[in-house]
Amino acid sequence: MSMPTSSPTVLADRQREIFRHLVESYLASGEPVGSRTLSHLLPMALSPASIRNVMADLEQMGLLHAPHTSAGRVPTERGLRLFVDGLLEVGELAPGERQAIESRLSDVGRGLEDVVTQATAMLSGLSRCAGLVVVDKQDAVLKHIEFVSVGPGKALVVIVSEDGQVENRLIDTPVGLPVSALSEASNYLSARLGGRTLDTARSDIEAELESARAELDALTAKIVAEGLATLTAPPEGEERVLIVRGASHLLESMEAQSDLERVRTLFDDIERKNDLIRLLELAKQGAGVRIFIGSENRLFSLSGSSIVAAPYANAKGKVVGVVGVLGPTRLNYARIIPMVDHTAKVIGRLLG
Repeated sequence: MSMPTSSPTVLADRQREIFRHLVESYLASGEPVGSRTLSHLLPMALSPASIRNVMADLEQMGLLHAPHTSAGRVPTERGLRLFVDGLLEVGELAPGERQAIESRLSDVGRGLEDVVTQATAMLSGLSRCAGLVVVDKQDAVLKHIEFVSVGPGKALVVIVSEDGQVENRLIDTPVGLPVSALSEASNYLSARLGGRTLDTARSDIEAELESARAELDALTAKIVAEGLATLTAPPEGEERVLIVRGASHLLESMEAQSDLERVRTLFDDIERKNDLIRLLELAKQGAGVRIFIGSENRLFSLSGSSIVAAPYANAKGKVVGVVGVLGPTRLNYARIIPMVDHTAKVIGRLLG
């Protein structure tokens, strides 16, 4: 469910109870928690003085710290990790939330992009944080391909899809290549790719080239093969699409000027999409929910944010993306973990 820690911390029974109740109270209210508040929450009878002594021990262990404006304590990132890994009691989703997830996602079209876009907006609305989805870029239905010479030894592959999108890729060509070879390569690929996605047509074209059935001279066949290889490998960072919804919710938890600075830093982190995509890709490495807390990852070392993320799979069982929630480290983990987990499973079911 989470990122492993390097050295587990063992708490005595009394320390564990005080620590658990303190973190739960902090996550619910966002306010530092004092000994008097804890004395009313604990199942055992302890004086505020005894509780303060235990809190001091927990602070020495690096699990709590005291904001300078308050006598209460809040968990450190290390403390949150300990809580999430060993003390958090993850409950079931409320029936209304489960029904909202399933009905909202079932109402959209069956296309992957429609489903995950709706899932992102829905997670943002339910969590009052930012919703995130990383999805493999989908193959578009192609309309036309053309090779255009742009100088000695260079040509552009211009790809036009049925929905009007145009992409350009640069390839190397033999010096002195006749214009007729580029024209022939353009006609050959356009005839075979028009109305199809590259994924569905590529193996047929490669087999045709391999078996020498294509009526192409060796030079033109080389250009076709180079063009196919270029289309198969998207430019770095473009093989994944990041969808973010509800980032404005992150402003709602702002309580001080310092919070404003952290949110600004977080918005900068979100803009660095490739870094965020690489972080979310880590959630693909195992089943279930992964949790990234604050400076445990380089991306959020300044903004102090958390991500709860889970992978989802297509009908063949292949993991094709990640869905998650991004917010302050003071997330309602007990509620958001099952929410993200269930959303990932519903997406997988719809894709099936």
